[in-house]
Amino acid sequence: VDRVMSGAGLEDDVPIEHRIVTRSIQSAQSQVEAQNFEIRKNVLKYDDVLNRQRHVIYEERRRVLEGEDLHEQMRFFINDVVESYIDAETGEGYAEDWDLDRLWTALKALYPVSLTPDQVVDAAGGLSGLSSDRLKEELMSDAHTAYDGREEALTPEVMREVERRVMLSVLDRKWREHLYEMDYLREGIGLRAYSQRDPLVEYQREGYELFNAMMEGIAEESVGFLFNLDVQVEAAEEAEEPQLTAKGLGGEKKPQALSYSAPSEDGEAEVRGDSATASAETPEAEARRQANAKNKARQKAKQQRKSRKNNR
Repeated sequence: VDRVMSGAGLEDDVPIEHRIVTRSIQSAQSQVEAQNFEIRKNVLKYDDVLNRQRHVIYEERRRVLEGEDLHEQMRFFINDVVESYIDAETGEGYAEDWDLDRLWTALKALYPVSLTPDQVVDAAGGLSGLSSDRLKEELMSDAHTAYDGREEALTPEVMREVERRVMLSVLDRKWREHLYEMDYLREGIGLRAYSQRDPLVEYQREGYELFNAMMEGIAEESVGFLFNLDVQVEAAEEAEEPQLTAKGLGGEKKPQALSYSAPSEDGEAEVRGDSATASAETPEAEARRQANAKNKARQKAKQQRKSRKNNR
């Protein structure tokens, strides 16, 4: 077009009216619009993966906020977590090869175990009679007994409230970490095309694995908090419900004063930073916190992909 206009000596403000030029412009415009449509459609496919996960989490969160009884769900969490611990330790080899002391150490960090490895082995008639199913039966029963004792100590009403607060706190934190991991996964998923793999399929598959890992983490941390949380019930006035406080749940942490030493213009060391500067730099501190959380999510995603690759 530029060559034709230059050869004909036309001015820049003269409109171009010709069927060939019009068809060329329409063809180029339709191709660009089709390309942009495919890009938007592809972005929606990626967003749909996270949207389906969001529906599951928000539905679970809505149940908690509406005050639904989580008693049965917590018992299911206990079964699921104890079973996963046992499967991880007893998945390979015979009973003689299992490290029961390591299994008990992990379980004691989860809930107060009342059994000992020797008691379980003696009840099974020795290591030769010990099986993974026998371990699950004994330890699940012990965990539910500990749960009943915890409920009796706190009263059922307080226990239901603790369950809801624990669930809500763990759910929110794990979901935020999961969003960081999905963002990191989305950033580099396009490189899978170089290995002749569909990036969308890979994103769906790894996103599903990350979501399952998050749900397992929610169950594990919820059970750990439920048994190990320091719960205090404060008496309230009449016509008011008693106030429940638990360390580690609820309440936002106030920004702490940050001080550090650095060389001054004279070359001498000086201490910088105080409470005033810390409060004034709250937005920057929040940005650093989010950046650190993203870096942790990226490192965690790398470790998970490396472990999956090794398992294959």
